[in-house]
Amino acid sequence: MKRKPIKYYSTNLKSPEVTFSEALLRGLAPDGGLYLPSSLPLISPRELGSFPCKEYHQIAFNILNKIIGNEIDKNELSRLCADAYNFEVPLEKVNDRKYIMRLDQGPTASFKDFAARMMSRLMQYYLSLNDQHLTILTATSGDTGSAVANAFYGLNNINAIILFPANEVTLMQRKQMTTLQNNISVIAIDGKFDDCQRLVKMAFLDPALSEVSLTSANSINIGRLLPQSVYYFYAYSKLAANMDEKAIFSVPSGNFGNLIGGLIAKKMGLPVKQFIISTNENNEVPEFLKTGSYKLIDPSINCISSAMNVGHPSNLARIVAFYGGVMDESGIIIKTPDLNKMREDLFAVSVTDEETKITIDEVHRKYNLLLEPHGAIAWKGIKEYIELNKKSTPGKPLYISLETAHPAKFPEELRKILNIEPPLPDSLAGLEQKPEHYFSLENSYTLLKDFILKNYK
Repeated sequence: MKRKPIKYYSTNLKSPEVTFSEALLRGLAPDGGLYLPSSLPLISPRELGSFPCKEYHQIAFNILNKIIGNEIDKNELSRLCADAYNFEVPLEKVNDRKYIMRLDQGPTASFKDFAARMMSRLMQYYLSLNDQHLTILTATSGDTGSAVANAFYGLNNINAIILFPANEVTLMQRKQMTTLQNNISVIAIDGKFDDCQRLVKMAFLDPALSEVSLTSANSINIGRLLPQSVYYFYAYSKLAANMDEKAIFSVPSGNFGNLIGGLIAKKMGLPVKQFIISTNENNEVPEFLKTGSYKLIDPSINCISSAMNVGHPSNLARIVAFYGGVMDESGIIIKTPDLNKMREDLFAVSVTDEETKITIDEVHRKYNLLLEPHGAIAWKGIKEYIELNKKSTPGKPLYISLETAHPAKFPEELRKILNIEPPLPDSLAGLEQKPEHYFSLENSYTLLKDFILKNYK
């Protein structure tokens, strides 16, 4: 019996349900909400037990075929997975049963490659079926922009416009976007990441831009999040003592798309005891979990873990929805989620810049391992978790800490902290010498709108 395609609903609950391809190509729902699957298939224990002997792209095919298989030819999906995931995913043992999953071996040395490469290939596939064209409009706090620029560069059916906060990305992150041109336009906004994200959302809801066929490639788009569920399955299958063991993942969190990938994996049957939400000083979500009251941080606090400088994460609306609540795009909670269940699944910690630096130094001295600021915050989250849960977590449980960017993307900080030059991966070699081209705009929706109409209508 053929399975019915999974439908996708808006977190604002005011738009009709759509198919995966519609949600992927639209990005934001017409009512301003974010798309979520109305149901998710289960990965059986038997199927999970087959993953340890599979390569990453094969596991990706298994997971994504379960979710979107009815909407794409299986052979084509298998080919796209093999093409997207042609790099290593190292799992480094630190001590006991604590591991670091390095998601930094892709073409832009960031975990965003896992989502952007698959998403770009799926978009190009669906668009090419009817010779359609789209313009990607996306905001970045650092690594999303470079991953999107790389993944969509040169695609025939897609143009991309990427907004970034002018003073809050590293030189390396900026150059990964601004040294590409062709179908890629990059704009420095005189503001914060939250301003960039706000401008993007305004553009999506503006009828004057309806002829431009805009969509998003950051974690507003569900097509970014489904592929991110795969690496949770991958790490677990390679490291678990048996398929009944429950793992604890520490997830460095800014806009919380990474965590949504983990929650999707858990809902599909991945044995997870808890997710550690590890944030920097932008601690609006840890405070929400603690108090039940949500207050965004405006402006967001500028920390050395720049990709996590988010004062109002879009994906919190999805987290709230997963737990039975409703939150609108401005952060107003219309229906309170099950906070007790959220606290059962999620352990939240906020880490200061000073603690981040101490962690980088400590891990390097003790274990001869190099962490960048985001990965250091995830590792600090594990330390905090162990300290506060000694009695409820006996023995040696499986801890997996996510390292989301290559240390070489943060050379200035690592020079200051460790007095060393982080080794440069091939993907970043020669980047500093390449010429840049990007636009600069004030933090004004009118100026952005005029730019889009002038160049893309």
